[in-house]
Amino acid sequence: MQSSVKHGEEDIAANDLAELLFAATPAATVRNSYRLTTPLQNPSIAHSQVRMSEEAKPLTVGNNLNLEGKVAFLCGASSEKGFGWAIAKELADAGATVIFGTWPMGLKIFERNYKKKSMEDERRLSDGSLMEVAKVYPLDAVYDHQDQVPEDVKNNKRYKDLAGFTIQEVVDQVEKDYGQIDILVHALANGPEVTKPLLETSREGYLEASSASAYSLVSMVSRFGKIMKPGGSVVSISYIASRQVIPGYGGGMSSAKAQLESDTRTLAFEAGRKWGVRVNTICAGCMASRAATAIGGDGGKPFIMKAIDYQEANSPLTGKFVAEHVGKAALFLLSPMAGAVTGVTLPVDMGLHVMGLSLDSPAFA
Repeated sequence: MQSSVKHGEEDIAANDLAELLFAATPAATVRNSYRLTTPLQNPSIAHSQVRMSEEAKPLTVGNNLNLEGKVAFLCGASSEKGFGWAIAKELADAGATVIFGTWPMGLKIFERNYKKKSMEDERRLSDGSLMEVAKVYPLDAVYDHQDQVPEDVKNNKRYKDLAGFTIQEVVDQVEKDYGQIDILVHALANGPEVTKPLLETSREGYLEASSASAYSLVSMVSRFGKIMKPGGSVVSISYIASRQVIPGYGGGMSSAKAQLESDTRTLAFEAGRKWGVRVNTICAGCMASRAATAIGGDGGKPFIMKAIDYQEANSPLTGKFVAEHVGKAALFLLSPMAGAVTGVTLPVDMGLHVMGLSLDSPAFA
């Protein structure tokens, strides 16, 4: 969890609308922006044709889950208990080079804990080796460039000695270090007023939730997209509150997750046409990560524990939900196995999203 320092109509009508839109747009603009049709114009088509001609290999699990030579940038993966960490391990296990973007306020803590003996089990991969993070970049995803950073943040002891921590500065550093990346994982969110009902959420709190949890994805795709290879892939993490009422998940966070999912669809179109990059999100189930556990419970059981109890009582699948489920789903979406999948919100929640009634309701007693 990341924060700033400040703690239809009918078909004919749709066709008419499209015709009007394109008629009102300069041809060069439309052509240069999105209407890329030939293999040489559309990087995603060109990429897949080049790969097939060069490799001439059948599509198999073994080939497509081998990510050796791929570079993956993950933000929000600094806690070993979260979804980002689980995704990082799956990518590393598949051979990808993993680099992190970590919130400056927790950077030193992460660097100190990462090498501890107690972290070895959390870093262990399927072959017994330990996951290595090739480089860690300080990243505060609520700032796109230095001009947006307030003086009190610049002078904060956790920030002032850092070479660059805004999104554009990190993109520039990654480009200098690695040239291009193949994978981008957005696993961060923050709502400073998450414990407040929406009716009690301030404008400032609402906008901060949207900035940190939703716009950060837009900003990162728009900037990292320029240094992503054709065929690259982006994955973010959403939550069922984007579409359904989840009492206790407030502060505008449900709105931010709805924005995230909507933006995923639009970014899939725009980034797909512009760079040949796929964009998807995972609507993850409830898990007691450190960040989620910090959400209050009015002096009683934390919100996330109540949500987990509900999930376990009502989901179609009765096994225990763990971060690894999200990690493996993300590995699929980020690999060539999902080469034609984009703009998708994939539920990974033991099937809870399909339920219309709660089995543990007193009505069924």
